[in-house]
Amino acid sequence: MRQKIVNGTVLTPFRTIRNGTVVIDNGQIMGIHEGAVDVPDAIEIDAQGQFVAPGFIDIHVHGGGGFDFMDSTKEAFLKIAELHARYGTTALVPTTLTAEKEDLLQTLDVYEQANRSNTQGASFLGMHLEGPYFALSQRGAQDPRYIRNPDPDEYEEILSHSSSIVRWSAAPELEGAIPFGQRLRQKGILVAIAHTDALYDDVLMAYENGYSLVTHLYSAMSGVTRRNAFRYAGVIESAFLLDLDVEIIGDGIHLPPPLLKLVYKIKGADRTALITDAMRAAGMPEGESTLGSLKNGLKVIVEDGVAKLPDRTAFAGSVATMNRLVRNMVQLADVPLLEAVRMASTTPARIMGVDHRKGSLAKGKDADIVLFDQDFTVGMTMVQGKIIYMTEDLT
Repeated sequence: MRQKIVNGTVLTPFRTIRNGTVVIDNGQIMGIHEGAVDVPDAIEIDAQGQFVAPGFIDIHVHGGGGFDFMDSTKEAFLKIAELHARYGTTALVPTTLTAEKEDLLQTLDVYEQANRSNTQGASFLGMHLEGPYFALSQRGAQDPRYIRNPDPDEYEEILSHSSSIVRWSAAPELEGAIPFGQRLRQKGILVAIAHTDALYDDVLMAYENGYSLVTHLYSAMSGVTRRNAFRYAGVIESAFLLDLDVEIIGDGIHLPPPLLKLVYKIKGADRTALITDAMRAAGMPEGESTLGSLKNGLKVIVEDGVAKLPDRTAFAGSVATMNRLVRNMVQLADVPLLEAVRMASTTPARIMGVDHRKGSLAKGKDADIVLFDQDFTVGMTMVQGKIIYMTEDLT
């Protein structure tokens, strides 16, 4: 089936094409053109002046629409994918929370079932295990009952159980964390630094042994630390110094505008991925909610556009959507639109190793496309040429 998107402002990796045309055939982009082009038998989609951008790729997300991946049901996986597609996400990496081994194995099993049935939402790129190998002192909203050091017997069982794991986040200073990172890299799994009290030397050792990404920079990690009167660089400073990729929760709350600007100034759009880190309350009214599984998750309060622990001492995950993150980078951090879109598409695609087929509008890549207006309201979401969300204004 041929399609063409016309009358839009097309955002390519290198330039903005006003009144551009995107030609699609059999779920792939076949051409990007200036002005109108004749495509026989093509279904025409009128963008009505909206931006035509690569679909957003969320590489760290826990839930949305009232569901969490730790619910471990096929319905939860599919509903979350549908919810985030409404806000421009065309691909995502379902993310777990720290939990018992058996719960992680069950979630991995359900992922494989849901992946085969996922035709109405953002596509899945594989699973992200966030934990359980974390520093207790930097647990944030992770349940302390399940936090532990890397155990080869345990993680080897998990790795042999499922081939769907594409990234795993851990604290690199823990005993056994370096061999753990080496093992994951052998398996082709992305290893990320998270929920950690590591110092520079720990981070450097991790970087040299396979850790390549910093999970939600600034959240649940060490900064400059004093020990016996001497100052030491923490994970935040190490991330700026080393050629590590970083991901940030760009909701404007986890990181206020000055920190968004700082990360962009130092790391740039090519090293910074925008993530929602959204929990089940994304796309839902504010009020009480649950972080993690309904069976044994943590009760939280959603207010002020963010989830908080009940005593309000810490954030407990975001309720952001990807279009909101792009808008924030433009409006709060003064990032050019093309660069903000790159942080939500091209950069996460490269980090996850799928940039050969996703992450930008280019000939031969998947037709994962989002239309949005000047207010960053999504008008249409297309996954591999299939329209899975469209507003009435565009129909």
